[in-house]
Amino acid sequence: MIFDYFRELILNNFGHNPTTQQQEVVEALTDFILSVDKGTSGQINDQVFILRGYAGTGKTSLVSALVRTMEQLERRCVLMAPTGRAAKVLSLYSNHEAFTIHKRIYRQKSIEDDTVFSMGYNTMKNTLFIVDEASMISNDATNTVYGTGRLLDDLIQFVYSGEGCRLILLGDTAQLPPVGNTKSPALQPEVLKGYGLDVTCMTLSQVVRQHNLSGILKNATQLRGIISQSGQGAGFKVQWGKDVQNVPGNELIETLSNCYHNYGTDDTIVVCRSNKRAHIYNMGIRNQILDREEELASGDIIMIVKNNYFWTKNTMSDILPHSGELEGASLSFIANGDIAQVLRVRNERELYGFRFADCELRFPDYDNMELTATVLLDTLHTEAPALPHEMNEELWNRVLEDYADIPCKKDRMKKMKEDPYYNALQIKYAYAITCHKAQGGQWSQVFIDQGYITEEMMGLDYYRWLYTAFTRATDNVYLVNWPKE
Repeated sequence: MIFDYFRELILNNFGHNPTTQQQEVVEALTDFILSVDKGTSGQINDQVFILRGYAGTGKTSLVSALVRTMEQLERRCVLMAPTGRAAKVLSLYSNHEAFTIHKRIYRQKSIEDDTVFSMGYNTMKNTLFIVDEASMISNDATNTVYGTGRLLDDLIQFVYSGEGCRLILLGDTAQLPPVGNTKSPALQPEVLKGYGLDVTCMTLSQVVRQHNLSGILKNATQLRGIISQSGQGAGFKVQWGKDVQNVPGNELIETLSNCYHNYGTDDTIVVCRSNKRAHIYNMGIRNQILDREEELASGDIIMIVKNNYFWTKNTMSDILPHSGELEGASLSFIANGDIAQVLRVRNERELYGFRFADCELRFPDYDNMELTATVLLDTLHTEAPALPHEMNEELWNRVLEDYADIPCKKDRMKKMKEDPYYNALQIKYAYAITCHKAQGGQWSQVFIDQGYITEEMMGLDYYRWLYTAFTRATDNVYLVNWPKE
């Protein structure tokens, strides 16, 4: 039978002895994929599969096995994730190219209005769409530049507009939900049923045997237990080990230096609770460890902190290889949270009361794509997440003065959209970032600085933050100045 063959193929590609939970998930996935062949009643397009899996439960390995099985049987699948770094992680684990959701489902609305993206056309047929890190998918209309502004609504609309297309959503409910949410809507069956979808939801909660010696996973499992009790219970006690270490303040510089030397600056990260704390770390790391005297230097790791649609115009067709079927999947814009490495800095200058420089940048999460862009240096030193509103307005007004001689407002606005200074990349150093910015990414070495914490602050939000921070690490976690109690 095709059912037995498909199931066994997934298990063979899995490469481990499955737990009972994993076996049940494979059975359910097989039934979900093959339901179109079995001629089940109702619309094939109305089915969605939610796979919720905690850290260390084998969720990623199972999905990788599913992707390999789909390829072997010449069945189509498209992999997506909310951020570039999450898409890269998914690509590495599955050995299959993955795209960010925004860059896959939206398209530029018109040449004249290049900062508005409408829903793309799903021309795929009988295709399985797999979205990882679905806990990050928001459905709040906070950015109407893209479609309706509600990412989950648009994702559902896009996938199920294709003939015979269906969706698998993967995620960890213990991680931080989208900002402003108490739960991750994309992982809630009742939310997806509201779209008229037939929902299959399964959860992997058993940490697989081969990882039991991992201190990272022991702590993550303990935190997940506290989270499942809504943050109540006996409290969190760190389980120390070779991969979970306490770093006193007087050893921090040496430990960070060793990690940069042995693993690289791009595979070491400091996770903080606030942008202010991250800014202090970034300045200290550059001055005391990397000996960077220049404000921005070759080799610096930076993060783009505001979406930008200007600098990819001339490079869109060269960034991500894709077939005609995946038209629109290229890097049509640089997203808030994308990480880049500085290759070269030149032509620093001051204009409009702000400071700029031209930079050659490499984007490791997008096949090491390179481009040259003008960057805004002022954002490197603000404690706010990006350029504060007042400063953004000031930049707008000063640049607009250059076009005061143009009588037509529409023509003035068109010039503003084409102005390289108003469209300069807003950047920050990315040696230390907040947990929300780190979510979806993985680093070999993760330093966690929780700052000042009292017992009253240790609620559900805190434990979700700590769980998410712990699970960013693949090899080692360093807890900075952690209290013994």
